[in-house]
Amino acid sequence: MRQHPLRSTAQRRLAARLRKAGLLLLLLLAIPTAMARQRSAGECVEAGEFIRNAALARDGGISEADFIGRVRDDIELIQAFPPHMRWFVQNEDDAAFLLSAATDVFQKPKQAGEHRNDFLLACLRTGVGKTLSL
Repeated sequence: MRQHPLRSTAQRRLAARLRKAGLLLLLLLAIPTAMARQRSAGECVEAGEFIRNAALARDGGISEADFIGRVRDDIELIQAFPPHMRWFVQNEDDAAFLLSAATDVFQKPKQAGEHRNDFLLACLRTGVGKTLSL
């Protein structure tokens, strides 16, 4: 690479450092995506059934506050175990995703099967632990 004759050594060093810093920043931004947990289709199906059952519980008369309170308690209990021993809620993104879907069951009522299907599609679509509004 030919260097501009008017660029000083200090300017070339600064430019090299900026290129390295930019590359480092790109790598750091890519790490969370690369490290995100992929959900299996089986996990999505099981969690979809949980969401269907949430809608059935809603239809049976349980209040949103009671149900969401129980889900939060269950998530806290599940997170006491090492991630590899947990069902679905292996990280905070999973917990937020499940909690968001359970909340939608009460705030955006539909038939139980519709909630399950919407959750399943969103779970399989995101697959990397991101919260998606259903």
